[in-house]
Amino acid sequence: MALQWMILTYVVAAEAALALLLTLPSPKAVKTRLVSLISLILQPSMFILPFTGFQLLGFPLPLLLFSSTVPLPVIYNCIPSSFPDLYWKKEHRLMCTGEICTAAERDRSEKSIYKAQRNVILCASACLLYWCIYRLCKYYKEIQSMEEVEKRYKDQ
Repeated sequence: MALQWMILTYVVAAEAALALLLTLPSPKAVKTRLVSLISLILQPSMFILPFTGFQLLGFPLPLLLFSSTVPLPVIYNCIPSSFPDLYWKKEHRLMCTGEICTAAERDRSEKSIYKAQRNVILCASACLLYWCIYRLCKYYKEIQSMEEVEKRYKDQ
């Protein structure tokens, strides 16, 4: 489970770097090659959208791929999802009154809530950054085609 979130963290960092590269001013030739390269990368990297959706909604995607060999109770009980997990932890938080819970238990509970919140933010930012990169590339290509049309009209 931690490996999935670590991979998602790296993907979000890479998407942020790509978005930064697209928005930095650069010469037209460099920008054109950069946009074409990123556009080629976008299609195979679209796997991140269903991955984050399945992680948020609670469907363990890696186990769903092997659902013919793994029994269903194992699939649904193996990996907790983010939204339901976050809701359950918030609603069933330890209420520390008197000597009912120790500081270690309270810290562990707060740490798990923070991890669940981090996971939700990671999934949302992965989808948002992918969409931003896609739109930036599309806008740049539209601007390029409009410039070509304008150049043709000027030549006529």
